[in-house]
Amino acid sequence: MSNKSPRRFWLSALLSSIVGAIISACKSAPKTDTSDAVKPAVTAAPGAVTGPVIGTKGSARKSSASNPRDYRQDGASHLYGLNAERIYKGKLPPLLYAIGVIDVHINRSGIVSHIEWRRAPTQAPEVMAEIISLIEQASPFPAPDRMGRVIYTDTWLWHSSGKFQLDTLTEGQN
Repeated sequence: MSNKSPRRFWLSALLSSIVGAIISACKSAPKTDTSDAVKPAVTAAPGAVTGPVIGTKGSARKSSASNPRDYRQDGASHLYGLNAERIYKGKLPPLLYAIGVIDVHINRSGIVSHIEWRRAPTQAPEVMAEIISLIEQASPFPAPDRMGRVIYTDTWLWHSSGKFQLDTLTEGQN
């Protein structure tokens, strides 16, 4: 056995340790459960927006949805009920002013705990701010009784008049 063999072993061990440390540093921190925590709202930039914004009490209404897809109906109906004058009636025209896809995190009490853009209409920042505001003002949503908490996704179809439809309850498009 030559002198180079122990050196190679230690060099290999050192390089493995360095690579392991680099990979560990690149991993994201484990998520902590902050779904029931009250956080201040932040701006409506693309990415994440946090905060239960209105009230800390849950909704009087409860959702019996057993999955996020079913809860989406409850969330959309809740938003429509609070914004009846803002809903575009009838089929939408072929060209819309903005389209946004957003994830809404609802805690066990129905409070919005986090909002995240999947597809932000960055060409219309005023629409982004308005959508965030409408979601925040609608909190608390129906409490997701069967799931404890839920993250549901919906697509906002925005007309140039300032009225909208949600993809979940859309009347279609011409």
